[in-house]
Amino acid sequence: MILEDRVAIVTAAGSGIGRAGAEILAEHGAAVVVTDRRGAQAAQTAATIRACGGKAESMVLDVTDDDAVDRLVDDVIARHGRIDIVHSHAGIQVAGTLEQADPAGMDDSWRLNVRAHFVVARCVVPHMKARGGGSIVITSSNSGVFYDPEMIAYATTKHAVVAMTRQMALDYGRFNIRINSLCPGWVDTPFNEPFMEQMGGREALERYVREKIPMGRWASAREIAESILFLASDRSSFMTGHALVVDGGESIGG
Repeated sequence: MILEDRVAIVTAAGSGIGRAGAEILAEHGAAVVVTDRRGAQAAQTAATIRACGGKAESMVLDVTDDDAVDRLVDDVIARHGRIDIVHSHAGIQVAGTLEQADPAGMDDSWRLNVRAHFVVARCVVPHMKARGGGSIVITSSNSGVFYDPEMIAYATTKHAVVAMTRQMALDYGRFNIRINSLCPGWVDTPFNEPFMEQMGGREALERYVREKIPMGRWASAREIAESILFLASDRSSFMTGHALVVDGGESIGG
């Protein structure tokens, strides 16, 4: 298995893409530390992995709590002696134009969509340097490479994630630490609820998916997980600073 003996941390892995990513990393041999601010859902993800023969443990983590992130990383190092892979996945979707999205919404978006990824990476990089390398995957969005109408907080912060990823990749490539962004398009998860409400309900969003995405459908969380595996593993061993867009062609379709 391509991730045999590697240790991975996945944030926001209690559901959706985070859960699918944790599952596929475990399927390929990684010992996965499943984290989420919702402890019961993190535990469920870990239990599912173990039931399928994988190695997983769960921990409650609020990624906006700097001290909690630091404690988690220290705990993983104390118990496993290494961190090879991090998928920093937590995020928030705040809808609205400049006039509709209030400053608090922008602050929340920045705190979770950008700053939390910065803190997670900052905590793990010293340990990866000491071991001679590692892979960090940070979830952005295809909204990090193009723009969504009336989504100023989301699009701004997701573009910032891509820029931050590229800067970190530039600074740490010499340490064999690869840092890439994952830019998924539409995946049918509860994460879409703010945008769905803004568009006028489920049917309006379904129509958008059919008409605006060249492939004419949603992605499954498992399809996105395949890209997580690629970025986390040696299958992408000469790739760093890349924004991997997986969106059925939406960002090129106009």
